[in-house]
Amino acid sequence: MIHHTVKYYPAPHIDSIQDMLLQSAQKYTDKLALEDLKDTPLPRVTYTSLLRTVLRFGTALRTLGIKERTHIALIGENRVQWGIAYLTAMCFNHVIVPIDRNLTTNEILNIIHESDAEAIVFSESFEAMLRDERKTLKRLKYYISMDLLTEKEGVYSMVQLINESGGCTLEELPTINPSAIAAILFTSGTLGRSKGIMLSQKNLCSNLMGMVQMIQLFPQDRFLSVLPIHHTYECTCGFLCPLYAGASVHYARSLKTVVDDLQTVKATILLGVPLLYDKMFKRIYQSIREKKIVATLIPAIIKATNIANWFGWKSAKKLVFSEIHKRFGGHIRLFIAGGAAPDPAVAKGLRELGFTFIQGYGLTETSPILALNKIEYFKDDAAGLPLPNVQLRIDQPNDDGIGEILAKGENVMIGIYKNEKATREAFTTDGWFRTGDLGYIDNDGFLHICGRKKNVIISRSGKNVYPEEIEDLLNRSPYIQESLVYGENDPKLDEVIAAQIVPDAEAFIELSESRGVALTPELINDIIAQEIKKVNEQLPSFKQIRKFIIREHEFEKTTTQKIKRYLAIPK
Repeated sequence: MIHHTVKYYPAPHIDSIQDMLLQSAQKYTDKLALEDLKDTPLPRVTYTSLLRTVLRFGTALRTLGIKERTHIALIGENRVQWGIAYLTAMCFNHVIVPIDRNLTTNEILNIIHESDAEAIVFSESFEAMLRDERKTLKRLKYYISMDLLTEKEGVYSMVQLINESGGCTLEELPTINPSAIAAILFTSGTLGRSKGIMLSQKNLCSNLMGMVQMIQLFPQDRFLSVLPIHHTYECTCGFLCPLYAGASVHYARSLKTVVDDLQTVKATILLGVPLLYDKMFKRIYQSIREKKIVATLIPAIIKATNIANWFGWKSAKKLVFSEIHKRFGGHIRLFIAGGAAPDPAVAKGLRELGFTFIQGYGLTETSPILALNKIEYFKDDAAGLPLPNVQLRIDQPNDDGIGEILAKGENVMIGIYKNEKATREAFTTDGWFRTGDLGYIDNDGFLHICGRKKNVIISRSGKNVYPEEIEDLLNRSPYIQESLVYGENDPKLDEVIAAQIVPDAEAFIELSESRGVALTPELINDIIAQEIKKVNEQLPSFKQIRKFIIREHEFEKTTTQKIKRYLAIPK
């Protein structure tokens, strides 16, 4: 079935995250492991000092009376101390509960409660909230602040605990059962509706080994960390994976400073969501457009460098487009996109300028990666090839081969915390995990995603319409910032494909200035109607958009920037 032999790279065997840290500390000793670009109480650690700090912090927690298997909540921005707290829980046989710092107070309290956490490690911004809610959180006994320098009013200082701890020998570390629950990840925080996904150290290790077999990483690699670290994508791929490979992780100051931070650390790898790359790509092309002479030459230059590349001159593009590369620090080896499907045109565009761009696919429940494109073997419109230790199959495919994607592998979650019914529903009777995503596998073995099972619209003719596919086409228009496609019942026409559109303000302002026309609702409506017409021309009639509305405000989104569809679709 697969026409191309997929080449895998060797990956060191690891049994647990504890094992991973011990192996890396031995192998990479004084090499930089983690670094904050902001000023923090513990701004950088080498591999040796990372292990030493973990041993001290873990021993200090033991001395406080925190026993093995205790649930420890963790909340804060991306930083070295977050990583230390996480690894300490893994090495000392606790259960870590990473919490999304962008949730509301209510949602955060609910997760602390639902997860049965007895200790919490937090950054300064949560101190007042936790202090106010102490009476509510009866089970929470240990409050540990990343930013306090000395113990204060029943709150321990993480730095003080580490500094005053004698640590322990490697022999005194607990024995880890790799199959036991090691992390609980909550996907939604509303009362009684939160879903705690249980992952084991074996789940995480299996995913790390699978990823490194697909993509070669080097100790010289420098990752810039920008995505929220509580999220499995950033945590496994942007934190644990670099440590497994001996690379270094540098925590960006903020999303606004990404380009400067890339330059500061001369980053080689960036993990992002499609939105981040769309914005970067738009900026690059805007600066090219401003230099009118260059803009006319670009297509010819791209063509010439494509030919040079084909003849084996691999660095031609980096040389020709060196000014653009310098803007991102000059050392980028790899852009990786996850979290949603990137626009193939952006992927192709970045590649034409000499950047390597690949995407992967996964879910929190699968630690997270299921499929990944390889640097030397990829398809811009595909989610990727299954990892070597993952099996994928399509359940009840329709005539086009599309059905629900099912997965099997050691990276698949243990289950959902304290919810046997939801755990049962997540698996088929023969033990395959249901992703809830629809897709197909092509003749080369690449997985393609069509959308979420629950979002499918059944057209009048009984055919399936995948709203995400149409949204991807709409969002490629420079005039459309974001869109939502849904089925609407129309008494005359039955199910009609409708769209809500958020116009891109920047593009309309640019249009108004360059054409010298006033920005009116009519103009916006006309331009959007033209853009929808272009999209409809690419679609069969049953998928075409029959009506649209222009929204004044952006859609409400989850903290991972996914549109909350249920809030936006008219009931």
